[in-house]
Amino acid sequence: MKQVAIGIDIGGTNTAIGVVDREGNILYEKQPQLTTPQKKENPTGSEKISDDLLSDYITLLALEVKSAIEVVEKINPEIEVVGIGIGAPNANYYTGTIEHAPNLPFVGVIPFSKMVQEKFPDIKHIKLTNDANAAALGELIFGGGKEMKNFVMITLGTGLGSGIIVNGDLVYGADGFAGEIGHTTIGRGNRVCGCGASGHLEAYCSATGMKRTVYELLAKNNSFESELANIPFNEMSSKIVFEAAERGDKLAKEVFAFSGELLGEALADTVHHLSPEAIFLFGGPVAAGDYIFKPTKESMERHLLPIFKNKVKILPSSLKMGSAAIVGASALVWKEMEKLGM
Repeated sequence: MKQVAIGIDIGGTNTAIGVVDREGNILYEKQPQLTTPQKKENPTGSEKISDDLLSDYITLLALEVKSAIEVVEKINPEIEVVGIGIGAPNANYYTGTIEHAPNLPFVGVIPFSKMVQEKFPDIKHIKLTNDANAAALGELIFGGGKEMKNFVMITLGTGLGSGIIVNGDLVYGADGFAGEIGHTTIGRGNRVCGCGASGHLEAYCSATGMKRTVYELLAKNNSFESELANIPFNEMSSKIVFEAAERGDKLAKEVFAFSGELLGEALADTVHHLSPEAIFLFGGPVAAGDYIFKPTKESMERHLLPIFKNKVKILPSSLKMGSAAIVGASALVWKEMEKLGM
């Protein structure tokens, strides 16, 4: 039998679903991706709306997973689905719950693993963790962290997530929520974060935060000669900012410089806490290359104690952008089976 795992990544916009073998190869990926229920669908935090959205979402998710299993079983009848790994915002590995996720419309503590298990009673290993933790596991098992025991994964997307690997294992902390670097309070600025607090790193250095920086700089500098001035907020992306920077747009370059300055400052704190071998960056803004890596590295080095300077690499994730989330989620299953000696 060929063992496979289902990888599910619940993003702020879409949910990616795929079937992954033990070598990290994606045998099937659901396209188009399933739409994740949006925060704006429950603006008042209604429990009734939350319950309805969750029920519909779990039903659709289960149907898509079953469809994926059927597809791979037709290709190879010897397939054995040994588990389902799920990466999700504010997910607790210990309890299998999603708790008070700021970028999702679900209210309170959601017993997500249990709800999925009810749809798949014959699948033994159903594991859930923070989406950034899943990405870190994927980097550890299949990516650039294979030869490392200590590193940090930073995911730059709708939010800013992080996964911490120490001595070859994920750090979950006492309650399952260790590693929220995105909600570190930075020493300047007071933007409201998606969680409701002010001044968090996520509000500045996530892909969404960079969008906000564009319009703040446009207003601050009266830079209406920038090509970014003609793009509506809902259409703006880090890709557009990168392309503008490539064409020499000064404001676009300033967006990356400002974002890198703040990110590097926060990563210096991370180095002081953990002394990792490397910090991996993953997500849309990473495609900007030196526009984001150079100011981030320079800022980090500037804020480090001398004993840490020039020791910690900042690297792009070596996982493929389009498949990393699925592979990372599936890694939860393979890590669990490794622990069990299976």
